[in-house]
Amino acid sequence: MAASALPVLPETAPFGSDQIALLNRVMADTTPEQRSWLSGFLAGVQSAAGTQAAAATSASPRRPLTILYATESGNAESVADEARKRAAKNGFAAKLVDMADTSPEEIAKADNLLVIASTWGEGDPPERATTFYQALMADDAPSFAGRRFAVLALGDSSYVNFCETGRRIDERLASLGAERVADRIDCDLDFEESSESWIDGAVGRLDELTRDAGTRGDVIHVDFHGAAAAYSKRNPFPAEITGHVNLNGSRSGKETIHLELSLAGSGLAYEPGDAIGFVPRNDPAMVEAVLRAAALDGDAAHEGATVAEALAGLYDITTLTRPVIAALAEATGEKRLADLAADPADYIEGRQIVDLLEAFPQTLAPDHLPTVFRKLPPRLYSVASSQKAHPDEAHLLVGVVRYASHSRDRTGVASGMVAERPKTGQTLPVYVKPNKYFRLPADSDRPVIMVGPGTGVAPFRGFLQERRATGAKGRNWLVFGDRTYTHDFLYQLDWQEFRKDGVLDRIDVAFSRDRPEKVYVQDRLWEQRAALFAWLEEGAHLYVCGDEKRMAKDVDAMLHRVVAEAGGMAEERAAAYVAALKQAGRYQRDVY
Repeated sequence: MAASALPVLPETAPFGSDQIALLNRVMADTTPEQRSWLSGFLAGVQSAAGTQAAAATSASPRRPLTILYATESGNAESVADEARKRAAKNGFAAKLVDMADTSPEEIAKADNLLVIASTWGEGDPPERATTFYQALMADDAPSFAGRRFAVLALGDSSYVNFCETGRRIDERLASLGAERVADRIDCDLDFEESSESWIDGAVGRLDELTRDAGTRGDVIHVDFHGAAAAYSKRNPFPAEITGHVNLNGSRSGKETIHLELSLAGSGLAYEPGDAIGFVPRNDPAMVEAVLRAAALDGDAAHEGATVAEALAGLYDITTLTRPVIAALAEATGEKRLADLAADPADYIEGRQIVDLLEAFPQTLAPDHLPTVFRKLPPRLYSVASSQKAHPDEAHLLVGVVRYASHSRDRTGVASGMVAERPKTGQTLPVYVKPNKYFRLPADSDRPVIMVGPGTGVAPFRGFLQERRATGAKGRNWLVFGDRTYTHDFLYQLDWQEFRKDGVLDRIDVAFSRDRPEKVYVQDRLWEQRAALFAWLEEGAHLYVCGDEKRMAKDVDAMLHRVVAEAGGMAEERAAAYVAALKQAGRYQRDVY
């Protein structure tokens, strides 16, 4: 049998998603002799465990556990999968359930429940979890009396309503009669250590409470990561920068970097729609400014390095939040800071940590750093390439953030670093962040509509490269927008080549500053409403990528309007039509 014809492990296999990907890559390169040897080896391992123990394990009932997750970018799902593996080792028959695929009535049947919930934007549940969340909060929600539960909340402390979704679910389950077996933990973007601690505690407590309900069997666990140096978020790959180009014209008011990275020798695999992540380093000038403002000795020892090195690569020294103000007040005993922390919204707007330190001069010690600053979070960028077209490469599109506020010029931490410091030939430590909720249709004959203004167009370059490389027959329609045609038409030559090759069947553009009246991508959708609805009726998949606060909301509102107008539907029926597209995976968004 040819390696390409080998079956792959399904997503339902009892391994983590990263393990499944690794196993599939390993198996694809094996010979029949190697596979035969491996089969015998694993059989020997099973036999060595003892037939009596194996019989006892199979005869013993394993305790049920439901692990419910609400995810937007996949973080909650990955934590849920870690909880599943930990629970399996403790003798639980654990199953993962996406909030998008269930209801409170179904979940209320679970005797043991772990919930991992992300918060999106300003306190909202992830889009896929909205229906479940609203039903759980409704007056007619089912009783959870007699059920056990624990909640882990994921969020971003730079938002005011930090971990709001997890907090409200935790309170709601308790009010519906469920027994809380472990306290909720609210995790920031550096959630790995906190989530592992919560998993150990929650699963351990459930183990104690349910031990009589079933005999805990010995579980054979093979750690495939111990045998292979897989690159990941914790162990990023040093990718060489092989291309670094500003795609905007010299007279543009924007700066957008096309970055090419070599993945040769990494074993990293990605699909169009996935993201590449990396932890940036702070601007050296900002490090110096914080050192001065906090009267810190940059050469003092901290975390196995110096304070200056820690501020450069370990801590977020820019994002000003209420938790930062409160932590600084507690560390220094400064009453004015404590007063400000009570209602900081107006002060925070447009300011960074350095502004706070300069306005409220304090002398910090190295021991204060972990309590005042959070860990520097990684940044994720949609892959702008297809690995089938570029086997050893990944391309990114990075919009550089520059602005001025409160008499200070500001630059984005990650985008500024990409624009100003790493050069061609240097390396960037990267990892792959899968996004299975932003995937091309499995049926390559399906039409595809892609709406991506600005850097939101990045994944669609990868989509079209993939469709060309695989010979997909489905039609492709791109709707792109930016400021000006002359200076901001990102990847213009690529789109022209796709059109010439017959891969891109249609492209509509909206350049907001080329005419007195501004035109945006949602306006083009309205102009082409008859064609848009016709494509949807033919089974097209619709993808939207880009700014969540304005563009994505405007496009969503326009989609409802288009369906109502072109489909001759009332508002309620049009909303149901759009909801059905989402449920079927035909309306997918990657917004930020």
